[in-house]
Amino acid sequence: MTLTVAQIDPETDQLVGEWLPLSEAAKSLGLTIGRVKQLLKDKKLVGVRRGGGEPQVPAVFIAAGDVLKGLPGTLTVLADAGYDSVESIRWLFTPDDSLPGSPIDAIRAGRHTEVKRRAQALGF
Repeated sequence: MTLTVAQIDPETDQLVGEWLPLSEAAKSLGLTIGRVKQLLKDKKLVGVRRGGGEPQVPAVFIAAGDVLKGLPGTLTVLADAGYDSVESIRWLFTPDDSLPGSPIDAIRAGRHTEVKRRAQALGF
């Protein structure tokens, strides 16, 4: 399976903070690296390249041994709106005063339906 992973820009990299290499993400999820790559390919998770080495995912995307609830649906909506993985990460981590916080903060707080609605509006 060939997986194309974008290179992240410094500004977006700083928004995220903590990252997990795919091998660590796989351990945290209790999955093989191949299965995690499939999650990336299926847009259930997004990852990027940071410097050299293996692709990485934002650490906050994995909680309690699973992909953060509400994240896969939001990523699908963002992909449908034309966002690539870097743009999706940037959107999720950029503070939004109307939420308050960032969309990823709202998803972590269980407000993923509200975030998904906002993401759907991006496609129009």
